[in-house]
Amino acid sequence: MSTNNEATVWLTKEAFDRLTAELEHLQGPGRQEIVDRIEQARSEGDLKENGGYHAAREEQSKAEGRIAYLKDLLQKAHVGEAPANDGIVEPGMLVEAVIAGDKTTFLFGSREVAGDSGLEVYSERSPIGAAVHGKKVGDKLSYTAPNGRDITVEIVAAEPFSG
Repeated sequence: MSTNNEATVWLTKEAFDRLTAELEHLQGPGRQEIVDRIEQARSEGDLKENGGYHAAREEQSKAEGRIAYLKDLLQKAHVGEAPANDGIVEPGMLVEAVIAGDKTTFLFGSREVAGDSGLEVYSERSPIGAAVHGKKVGDKLSYTAPNGRDITVEIVAAEPFSG
């Protein structure tokens, strides 16, 4: 259950299902594959100079981190349809904006929703995300970047992401 200081993450049903399947794989067959590789490498002798052992242990650490991340994300997730096509920037929207004079397109929300699309993603917690959240097409604003510079932004388009 989320508390007030934890952000709910909007996910499409497809993203939620994809991440749930990844979690199930990592907790089951994926975890066992890594354990088997560690045992195989361990049986090869001296662990100090055993690159395969150290690589498998590092992979195990990364997999356990991903498992913890996915469990937390899926627990916080709000699964639903894409937001309304009303031109208001909210999680799940594909936003076109002119940022500091450069036109760019990004997904507003969670990187996990973008999947393998290659889209730039800005979360609600990022400085630009906090600035544009709730704004609508045609709005012009500025925000202070982490480096202290004021950055101008104009929202050109905002429509539901369908990936």
